Amino acid sequence: MKLRFSPNPTIIPSLPSTVSVIIPHFTPLPNPSFSNNFTTSGRKNLVLRAQNLGYKGEQQLIDLMDSEKEAVELNRNLYPNIEPYSSGFLKVSDIHTIYWEQSGNPNGHPVVFLHGGPGGGTAPSNRRFFDPDFYRIILFDQRGAGKSTPHACLEENKTWDLVDDIEKLREHLEIPEWQVFGGSWGSTLALAYSQSHPDKVTGMVLRGIFLLRKKEIDWFYEGGAAAIYPDAWEPFRDLIPENERESFIDAYHKRLNSNDMETQYAAARAWTKWEMMTAHLLPNEEIIKKGDDDNFSLAFARIENHYFVNQGFFPTDSFLLDNVDKIRHINTTIVQGRYDVCCPMMSAWDLHKAWPEADLKVVPNAGHSANEPGIAEELVAANEMLKKSIKKNVL
Repeated sequence: MKLRFSPNPTIIPSLPSTVSVIIPHFTPLPNPSFSNNFTTSGRKNLVLRAQNLGYKGEQQLIDLMDSEKEAVELNRNLYPNIEPYSSGFLKVSDIHTIYWEQSGNPNGHPVVFLHGGPGGGTAPSNRRFFDPDFYRIILFDQRGAGKSTPHACLEENKTWDLVDDIEKLREHLEIPEWQVFGGSWGSTLALAYSQSHPDKVTGMVLRGIFLLRKKEIDWFYEGGAAAIYPDAWEPFRDLIPENERESFIDAYHKRLNSNDMETQYAAARAWTKWEMMTAHLLPNEEIIKKGDDDNFSLAFARIENHYFVNQGFFPTDSFLLDNVDKIRHINTTIVQGRYDVCCPMMSAWDLHKAWPEADLKVVPNAGHSANEPGIAEELVAANEMLKKSIKKNVL
């Protein structure tokens, strides 16, 4: 039998451990004998798979079939572009004012989008992960990022300041509780926020898990990822003299906080290009060009480095893992690209082991970016699953 590759995924759930591997499926070319036996063989395969997973009895098999049917039926396509119906600025400290916006359904279920970096800011495309007829979609730029002011400011800019800002925004918008969506640094902040305010979170979708542990920082900024991207690493490395390469984080910190703005801009461009060149499984030239944007790069590099040199302002290296019990009850999906170089799968796996109740989706043909097709599909599907759950609870 000849096989033809199809980009549409098939989901093979490993339900006892709540891990799903999203695998590309192969569509058989026309073959009468195969077509005639497809239903029978499909059922046999499902029974065998259920037995392998430890399922016994008719009801458990029915549950497995229902879960597969539900997963296949979910919308996985990004929603159309939409514009905000309201926006504004919220003063959150004597220094900082943050930009916020709302789109979608003003009476819908609220969801807050936590962007990456830190320092990355939001983009109009971030709205597209959510059904605008169902969700009240809230985006905001964290301190110093995007449209928030002052730009690239590091003063009074710590993880716990951002956690407080999320609460201030929720109260400002008069939202009792909301769904939380965050990827990369956004997953870090989502975990920190939900562990601080678990009663305010109705569900979570996390992507590209980053726990801000020393081994994660060392992997990406101290030479580990260079083994995969030596061509992208060398310009990042070569900005720093050999006698300062014992710690690239510290060497860049010095330059990103220089009194000379051109020194800051040069360091910011090198820092940002390194990350942009490694964010996709396949190079994305449009994203890489963001490294040439001095305005974006300065906030992105300065704020990221500020957080990383201070270990995320967490009291211990394993703080987020140690506090999983506080959020164990929250309905959560984790989406992770198998070949994520920026935030390697080890972190998603460690979080999964500490929190097996959360549903881990591994996308095998993707890297780090939320905009890669396989990851975007799973993020949309995760929001659709939460939407279904919310609707059931309302009924």
